[in-house]
Amino acid sequence: MRSALPSLYISHGSPMTALQPGLVGPRLAELAAGMQRPRAIVMASAHWLGRAPRVSAAAQPETIHDFGGFPEALYQLQYPAPGAPALAQEVAQRLADAGLQPGIDPQRGLDHGAWVPLRYLYPQADIPVLQVSIQPSLGPEHQLAMGRALAPLREQGVLLIGSGSITHNLHDWRNYQDGKEAPYVRPFIQWVEQKLQANDLPALLDYRKQAPFAAQAHPTDEHLLPLYFAMGAAGGERLGARRIDAGIDMGFLAMDIYRFDGEE
Repeated sequence: MRSALPSLYISHGSPMTALQPGLVGPRLAELAAGMQRPRAIVMASAHWLGRAPRVSAAAQPETIHDFGGFPEALYQLQYPAPGAPALAQEVAQRLADAGLQPGIDPQRGLDHGAWVPLRYLYPQADIPVLQVSIQPSLGPEHQLAMGRALAPLREQGVLLIGSGSITHNLHDWRNYQDGKEAPYVRPFIQWVEQKLQANDLPALLDYRKQAPFAAQAHPTDEHLLPLYFAMGAAGGERLGARRIDAGIDMGFLAMDIYRFDGEE
């Protein structure tokens, strides 16, 4: 008998994570080794945004190199996982049944928020993958609802992943090199961990007002919103949250991973 898979939130970091795995690469490999192998993967990435949910349905998604100014070797990397058109239809139907008005994109590929962490989770690229877009204008509660709508898929062998960054302030690029660390990072990630372990959904949904240094950690929401997708995908009020510490990249990008096992 297959038990329900967890849902995951992954901090994917810079595109250079694909070439320089740091701590997050081994942590993701360990995470995959400790789970049942999924039959398919649905990812909500911070790098596919829109006003309404979209579901990718390409049979063979291209690897999107959605960044500039990096070494040529990064642009040569491919993640040739198959798509999941039939599952995309089911995902769209579940979102529609929840009143979320989704659309289907038959051509969308995998952005680096998806393929970079997947290189370490499932390096053989042999598990079908599709993406769903996120809606920054609709806030955390909307992303929680998206995850909840898809939560039953966990019992069918589908791995639901939100991919973003637990802190993400690119204004601090180059400000905290040489071992320096942004002073807002640890207070913010500690607050998030405490609230997740306490299943304090009201505080988490109101993080802009309640979390320490929220505006510094996230000048905009898009890299934290996939966390709410993963929380919703846990399937209930009890999240069963487990934090996996993957360090702090460049002094300002915390690389936390969360596994949510829900009521289990």
